[in-house]
Amino acid sequence: MTSTNPPTEYAYFNQQIRPLSECNISIKTHAFMYGTSIFEGIRGYYLEETNEVAIFRMREHYERMLANSKLFYLTPEHSLDDLIKITIDLVKKNQATTDIYIRPTLFKTGTNITPSLVNTDTDFCLFTHPLGNYLDINKGLNVCVSNWRRVDDNAIPPRTKAAACYMNTALMVTDARYNGFDDAISINPDGSISEGSAMNLFLIKDNTLITPGKTDNILEGITRDTIIQLAKHELGIHTVERTVDRTELYLCDEAFFCGTGAQVAGIASIDGRPVGNIKQNDGQNSALGQVGPITKQLQTLYFETVRAQRSPNRAIQDGDRWITRVPLES
Repeated sequence: MTSTNPPTEYAYFNQQIRPLSECNISIKTHAFMYGTSIFEGIRGYYLEETNEVAIFRMREHYERMLANSKLFYLTPEHSLDDLIKITIDLVKKNQATTDIYIRPTLFKTGTNITPSLVNTDTDFCLFTHPLGNYLDINKGLNVCVSNWRRVDDNAIPPRTKAAACYMNTALMVTDARYNGFDDAISINPDGSISEGSAMNLFLIKDNTLITPGKTDNILEGITRDTIIQLAKHELGIHTVERTVDRTELYLCDEAFFCGTGAQVAGIASIDGRPVGNIKQNDGQNSALGQVGPITKQLQTLYFETVRAQRSPNRAIQDGDRWITRVPLES
């Protein structure tokens, strides 16, 4: 039997694309010791019919990363256009024929033993990874409100996508899954709703989308913005961004998570309380609600958009730039 070696996987590290096996850091690296890095998560969808990868809203992701770098005294060497080109080159090099997750990171690379962000260099690395559905988008999720509070803007700003924030996320989602839930919803120190463990949250009540505001310790999600625009321009549904009370979770008509990883994932129950209409099972009420019609419409619109199966409404600003097509080798 002839053995076939797996293809070499490549990443961008130390200013060049090289085999992933060569991309290593010292255990004394500042970002490893103190969590001093920020990152982005970008989706690439494989288009089998044209042998291309459609990267969704890459420019906006890198714009956010460069803006957030200022908060942590990160000093990237690359421009926005440089980062886009590096990403395209790496996607071509890896020749992925599946949907992928693209993970760029800016990190403090010095080896000085102090948490201080001054007098430390900044580096950039990038890898891609096969990724299907992070959450089960084919059924309603069973989620809980976490006992862990979301980190606050005056502690570690969640809007920055700082790696250190994700220890907060890890506690939430791990405890939720140990207790039989699919994921968790986070609460702010004042008791108001923030977002999911690592994704934005929307409620639907009386044909209106409701989502926590930008000052509610959320990540200002690019998928969140996509949903707001699709709802407005494709479905004529208005979104209200405001503080959300916990009890609103239990009284809404529909609820869903959204994010680069989560995509659009409907929620069927929160803390054991059904969302929306209750499913019937042999005449008996189930503990779960069901994914509602507006959530399903938005999910369909989203996937048609990210997979380049439809063009965004002309009223959507810069919608024609949402997709970057990367042709692969024939």
